[in-house]
Amino acid sequence: MAVNMSVSRRPKQELPDDLSTVEFETSEDVEVIPSFDSLSLREDLLRGIYSYGFEKPSAIQQRAIRPIIKGRDVIAQAQSGTGKTATFAIGILQTIDTQIRETQVLVLSPTRELATQIQKVILALGDYMNVMCHACIGGTNLGEDIRKLDFGQHVVSGTPGRVFDMIRRRNLRTRSIKMLVMDEADEMLNKGFKEQIYDVYRYLPPYTQVCLISATLPHEILEMTSKFMTDPIRILVKRDELTLEGIKQFFVAVEREEWKFDTLCDLYDTLTITQAVIFCNTKRKVDWLTEKMRESNFTVSSMHGDMPQKERDTIMKEFRSGQSRVLITTDVWARGIDVQQVSLVINYDLPNNRELYIHRIGRSGRFGRKGVAINFVKNDDIRILRDIEQYYSTQIDEMPMNVADLI
Repeated sequence: MAVNMSVSRRPKQELPDDLSTVEFETSEDVEVIPSFDSLSLREDLLRGIYSYGFEKPSAIQQRAIRPIIKGRDVIAQAQSGTGKTATFAIGILQTIDTQIRETQVLVLSPTRELATQIQKVILALGDYMNVMCHACIGGTNLGEDIRKLDFGQHVVSGTPGRVFDMIRRRNLRTRSIKMLVMDEADEMLNKGFKEQIYDVYRYLPPYTQVCLISATLPHEILEMTSKFMTDPIRILVKRDELTLEGIKQFFVAVEREEWKFDTLCDLYDTLTITQAVIFCNTKRKVDWLTEKMRESNFTVSSMHGDMPQKERDTIMKEFRSGQSRVLITTDVWARGIDVQQVSLVINYDLPNNRELYIHRIGRSGRFGRKGVAINFVKNDDIRILRDIEQYYSTQIDEMPMNVADLI
């Protein structure tokens, strides 16, 4: 069912018809705040920030936290691994009233793993605040969700389907919600989730603050924001500043698909120096490659969206703790998942679109650390690779022999 978003919920700003002429860049009035101390945050939150290990805010945090706290609608875009989650988490924690046991902020993400990771960041930063934050995601026990929500949660971090289900059943009450955050917003407003997002949005109070967060925000998505955002502050990095500074990008020419496997086996020792993520474009390919690597006595783990949630959780846990060192996965892993030790990403298949390339390689070199991305390129892939290079004004060189030294 198509939902008309332009119900008279909030004053809309008019956007010019031809958006190609509009440069969405950082709004003029964005102040740069150099330290967490100068943000006038509550004492217990500041304590949480420092004990989490943050010392100084990253570029996006210096610009976006204050407008979020001030209640402005915000569109924030920054490179992967620059602290976007903590940006909105700090904004959320500063604005909620922990004395009232009602849901005041709703965070929506495209994958269950990301929703859970956001919940953990909010709980960790809010460690001294007695904040209650529940991850409301599909594939988990409904009764448990209902119990947690009935008890009362200050923040709910979830995936759109389950969140909408809980709102419809009236277990997630929306009357006190004052902020909606959409992480990986371009994915959320894409075809798959759009209807569900609109469904959720209809239930929110009329003047709910909206924050959109992503590493990539294509024009057509920015165009849509006018339907449900009011005069948003835009904090955007230009596209050519988007490829990640600390990440060296290489390609290996493999003439045929069959050669990729041997190339990967040759690289295996390099992969296990730290931790590596290997991306394939389909679930079948992930299963096939995992099987084949194991038959050749290599230790790998794998994950994709068709696996039961419990299994996905176990695999994530093993990978985070470093028990497993090589993870083969689909793009379910490409967005937002943060494992500090990953310093190598291999694109066994080149991604199907340019946006995904940034998200994938952004799994390595988190928060300014060094990282390496290696692309396996068949003859007919050269075009795609050159297109990615041009699009992001970056350079992808042939892989050197001493690639292990770079990690």
